[in-house]
Amino acid sequence: MKKSISFLLALSTFVVLSAPVHARDTQYMLSIEDGMKTESDAKLDGSVKFYFAGQKHPIVLQKFKTDISNLKTNSFGKGDEVACNWAFLSTLLSFQNRAKQLGANAVVNLVSYYKKNEMASATQFECHAGAIVAGVALKGDIVKIADK
Repeated sequence: MKKSISFLLALSTFVVLSAPVHARDTQYMLSIEDGMKTESDAKLDGSVKFYFAGQKHPIVLQKFKTDISNLKTNSFGKGDEVACNWAFLSTLLSFQNRAKQLGANAVVNLVSYYKKNEMASATQFECHAGAIVAGVALKGDIVKIADK
């Protein structure tokens, strides 16, 4: 009897552990405006302007490069939207730093770029959240624009 119980316990454990594991990957479409207002010690300093797909911007004087920033943040103990906004702000800060290094003053044509799939919006960004990580990927052109 003990052998059959042990066998059944071992078999059920094997079946449970061999089942495919599906990690959570929830897609969110969130407000760009709200994401840019995220409370953080690190802030956008205004030296680099951001223009998302479809937004009008001043004339581009020089294009330095097209760049991608794909950043993640720990979402453990945070709501998905909070974590997504942190990841979004971190992604913009990454673009800001890169633009400054290149002598640029703007990033134009910004689009969400999750798993290399473009999603263009002037009002929303795409974020994916799992059990412990949230991530935002953006692609945009780092440029020098004319003063208004």
